[in-house]
Amino acid sequence: MSRPKLIVGNWKMFTTRQSAVELAKAVAAGLKPGSTTRVGVAVPGPWITSVVEAVAGTPVEVGGQNCHFEKEGAFTGETSAGMLKDAGCSFVVIGHSERRHGFGEGDELLNKKLKAALAVDLPVIFCVGELLAEREATQTEAVLDRQLTHGLAGLTAEQLARVVIAYEPVWAIGTGKVATTEQAQAAHAFIRGKVAAIFGENAAAKLLIQYGGSVKADNAAALLHQPDIDGALVGGASLKADSFLAIVHADG
Repeated sequence: MSRPKLIVGNWKMFTTRQSAVELAKAVAAGLKPGSTTRVGVAVPGPWITSVVEAVAGTPVEVGGQNCHFEKEGAFTGETSAGMLKDAGCSFVVIGHSERRHGFGEGDELLNKKLKAALAVDLPVIFCVGELLAEREATQTEAVLDRQLTHGLAGLTAEQLARVVIAYEPVWAIGTGKVATTEQAQAAHAFIRGKVAAIFGENAAAKLLIQYGGSVKADNAAALLHQPDIDGALVGGASLKADSFLAIVHADG
C-alpha cells in the first residue's frame, strides 16, 4: 500500500515568537507545489496561534508538543487537547521520549492523553522507543511491545486511523547517533506487525510510522526509502528552514 510521507519538525523549547513566525513562513515558502509529502511543525505553546496565522492557507500543519488528559479542571500550568484544537492545532505529539524519561510519563498516563486527544478529534503523533541500555540488552522489541500494547489499549481501528506512530530510539535523539537504516526498518516493521496483531492487517497497512532520532538531510533519503518508514519526526534540524526543507524534499 502506498502511504504519504509525513515530515514533522519538533521545535521543543526553542524559538521566540518572532523567530517561530519567521521559521514557519520560510518552511511554507520552501515547499514544492504539488508535493504529496505532508509537513507539520510542533510548536511551543505560547506561539501556536501566531504560527497558525503565519501559515494560514499553506499546507503546513501546526501541532502541540503535549497535552493533559483531562478536558478541563484545576490543573495549573497544563493545556488540554481541546485548548490545542481551539488554538488551531491539527495534531499533538504524545509520549515523546523527553516526556517519558524527563518527566516520568508512563504508558498508562500516555494512554489517557492519547484518548483525550482523540475524544476531541485531535490527531496524535504517538512516540515509542528504547533506551541505549535496552537496545544493548536486546530488549528493543520487548519495550516496543509494551509501549504499544499499553499505550494503544482500548482504541478501535477507527481511532487508530487518526494516530501516527513515531519510533524514536532514545539513544539517537540529540546525540548525533542514528540507527542504521537496517535497525530503523527492523523496528518499524516490528511496530507495524504489532499493530496488525492488535488492530488487523488493513489498519496496520494504512498506519504512518515516522522515524525520529537525529534525522538530518544527509541521512533522510536512505531512511525514507525503507518500506516501513513513512516520514520523520525531526528535532534540531527543524529549527532552520533550509535543513528542515532538505529533509522534506529528501524523498524526491
